[in-house]
Amino acid sequence: MKQKPLAFRMRPENINEIIGQEHLVTEGKIINRMVQAKRLASMILFGPPGTGKTSMAVALAKTLGIPVKMLNAVTDKKKDMEIVIEEAKMMGQVVLILDEVHRLDKAKQDFLLPHLESNLVTLIGSTTSNPYHSINPAIRSRCHLFELHPLTVTHVKTAIKRALEDKENGYGTEEITITEDALEHFAGSSNGDMRSALNGLELAVSSTPKNKDNQVIINLETAEECMQKKSFSHDKNGDAHYDVLSAFQKSIRGSDVDAALHYLGRLIEAGDLDSIARRMIVIAYEDIGLANPQAGPRAIAAVQAAERLGFPEARIPLAVAIVELSLSPKSNTAYKALDSALTDIRSGKSGEIPKHLQDSHYQGAKALGRGNEYKYPHNYDGAWVSQQYLPDSIKNKHYYNPKNSGKFEQAIKQVYEKIHNDKNK
Repeated sequence: MKQKPLAFRMRPENINEIIGQEHLVTEGKIINRMVQAKRLASMILFGPPGTGKTSMAVALAKTLGIPVKMLNAVTDKKKDMEIVIEEAKMMGQVVLILDEVHRLDKAKQDFLLPHLESNLVTLIGSTTSNPYHSINPAIRSRCHLFELHPLTVTHVKTAIKRALEDKENGYGTEEITITEDALEHFAGSSNGDMRSALNGLELAVSSTPKNKDNQVIINLETAEECMQKKSFSHDKNGDAHYDVLSAFQKSIRGSDVDAALHYLGRLIEAGDLDSIARRMIVIAYEDIGLANPQAGPRAIAAVQAAERLGFPEARIPLAVAIVELSLSPKSNTAYKALDSALTDIRSGKSGEIPKHLQDSHYQGAKALGRGNEYKYPHNYDGAWVSQQYLPDSIKNKHYYNPKNSGKFEQAIKQVYEKIHNDKNK
């Protein structure tokens, strides 16, 4: 029989064996209090991959001695749930650990709900998605929501050392030596994903030949080879991805070039050029705008260059653009002015277009007074003449509020103020 993966074998049997998640399982914290009271409630455990969601669920059930059934909301059918319910009726209670709980369809949900309410089944769902976005309110309202945090390097190193010392489920009966820099690489490059680190360790042990002393020596080179596919954990469709995108845009808006380059690096590692491109162009016009009007065209040019080059060279024009965007003066006055105008329009504050601005390019327009008193600005000094453009009901409305955010906007601010001063004379 094929041996189960190391990460599976090393799952904790008791909540005291859980690594990390101290905010939930240490003495006095909520899940620990549930165990002490021997009252396990239905819950959703959510957080990044490899943080121990399923492991915590199994450990909880085993600590309390409650029978466990494991299903997947995607691959298992309603019939599989019916079998679990029948077994629960015979046993009195069952903990149903349901992976990918955010993918639970309506038929399965409707079947499950009454059994959750009767407490015949205690549901422990796990998901990498934000439950407030992805889980049906009917399920969510019947469960406690607990977020699992990414594991630290220290946590992952503890898990690796435990696996090397465990004689029953790990490598405690074998002569395995891991160098300190290799241990550091396994822990650091896993990005807080314990499963990734243990998978890398397992590959290293199984692929490294024993030396003449019958020992397996795992060095940094081996660790790098075994973790190269796991050095960055990033789901382009997951909530964490949108957190990175949000941090990316906010760092540029906040003029923190170092943070912006860091989050750009994460997005590059995820291979998501489309999201990078979209955010860069939006930022150039939304956050920089009139403070540096050339930032928009240059961002578009950088995106086009990146798309033609592809990774890894695409990072070069992207880096240039991100540094400029981050360190450019910032102004959102243009689109804020438009939003203000749209607010008036949508609330009915529009009014009739002044007659001298209405279309006069048709027979009979003059007789109707259309365009008769229009003053053509190019016929006047400076190509400007005072006349009313807004409808009567909002003729004194001001939408644009310029800032002293950069040389360009400072210049157009002077023009704007001069025009309004001349109007008011």
